[in-house]
Amino acid sequence: MKDIRVRFAPSPTGYLHIGGARTALFNYYFARRYNGKFILRIEDTDRERFKEDSVSQIISSMKWLGIDWDEGPEKGGDYGPYYQSERTELYRKEVSRLLEEGKAYYCFCTEEDIEKEREEQKRLKLPFRYSGKCSKLSKEEIEKNLREGKPYVVRIKIPREGTTEVEDLIRGKVSFDNSQLDDYIILKSNNMPTYNFACVVDDYAMKISHVIRAEEHLSNTPKQVLIYKALGYEIPKFAHLSMILAPDRSKLSKRHGATSVEEFKEKGYLKETLVNYLTLLGWSPGEDREVFEMADTTKKFSLDKVSKTAAIYDIDKLTWMNGVYLRESDLDYVTKEAIPFFIDKGLIKEEEVESKYEYIKRVVDVIREKVKLLPEIADAGEYFFKEIEEYDPKGVDKRFKKEGVVELLEKGKETLAKASSFDVETVEKAYRDLIDELGIKGGDIIHPTRLAISGRTVGPGLFDIISILGKEVCIERINKAIEFINKNS
Repeated sequence: MKDIRVRFAPSPTGYLHIGGARTALFNYYFARRYNGKFILRIEDTDRERFKEDSVSQIISSMKWLGIDWDEGPEKGGDYGPYYQSERTELYRKEVSRLLEEGKAYYCFCTEEDIEKEREEQKRLKLPFRYSGKCSKLSKEEIEKNLREGKPYVVRIKIPREGTTEVEDLIRGKVSFDNSQLDDYIILKSNNMPTYNFACVVDDYAMKISHVIRAEEHLSNTPKQVLIYKALGYEIPKFAHLSMILAPDRSKLSKRHGATSVEEFKEKGYLKETLVNYLTLLGWSPGEDREVFEMADTTKKFSLDKVSKTAAIYDIDKLTWMNGVYLRESDLDYVTKEAIPFFIDKGLIKEEEVESKYEYIKRVVDVIREKVKLLPEIADAGEYFFKEIEEYDPKGVDKRFKKEGVVELLEKGKETLAKASSFDVETVEKAYRDLIDELGIKGGDIIHPTRLAISGRTVGPGLFDIISILGKEVCIERINKAIEFINKNS
């Protein structure tokens, strides 16, 4: 393929939704796979729904995911500006051309006029379509209305008969009956273009070769194709990605959990997990493997492997996958990603990170094996950074109330005090020797010791915990546990 140019064109009306992120990702893969260009364009002409911080949030989320663009905001390019609100002169110029060529017309109908038509068609049990009466106004009538400053919109003339066909690279040929359309608006009364018109003008001006976007835009495509034809533009290739549905096959919403990239980041998902998971929502690499890197996908991505059927969003699978990434990713990387959650929990201060980094890394290393989200590392590692305030109540009943437990804790404490080194292997050997010497089951001393030094009944291996906490802290906590048992026995 030659001169591949694709674009992601979000509307800044909120945070970057996972559906939008997947669209951006697939465009990015396609561009990189075929040595093309990936353009980011901000479609901000809908000023009523525009949110000031949305642009920065969208850009921030894309950067976090690692979806880099070749042209667009912060980068520029030969086909800018890349904000639609800065391109209004171009739209008006093309609207004027259509008016001059008789392919569009001024419509002076008021809201009341439109409502009357709507009611009449409703009475006749017909779907609403604008009658097109303003297309019949004489040149003199139009000029008079304009002189008098009457509000207007501009509508495009469309053929009333025949069909408009779209050759979709994912769905094949899709036909739309022209009789189901009306002369739709291309320039609103506030002198701003409609989405369909601005989109076409920009895609042509930016030399977009392939429009890869969500299925919800399929219904817009015949309208856009008719605009391409009216303007005499070459029509790009279209590919519409299947919807992302909730597990019950309903539309994905807040009730199904996080839906924006920002939310997933805040909840403690790694960006690699989210990219991997979104890639699998509607695309298959054609192999059994489910965990793979962005670079792997770039080499294999093609639209013929994109599914036509809806993708089902499964938060459990995403969370499972995050656990895999936490366990298998580079330890330094996971540590750095986990640190903000330790800070948020008040376990460390920002200014302590550098001096305590190696200690934090050891904690993360032993905990990440059994957790699935970054905040869980901080939750599970709390006792490595602060004193134990309470013991697990069920653990107390099961472990601390056993006969002879104080004596066993005392023996363990003596063993630790004599340990020549506090690495995991040395500590474990010392305890195993003690267990053999006393002729007891390992759990008889391991379980109460874990509860004594961590306050919990589950967690990393006991000898990992002991090695990280160190001799002084472990002996102090065992003494405290013995005191607690004696006091409550």
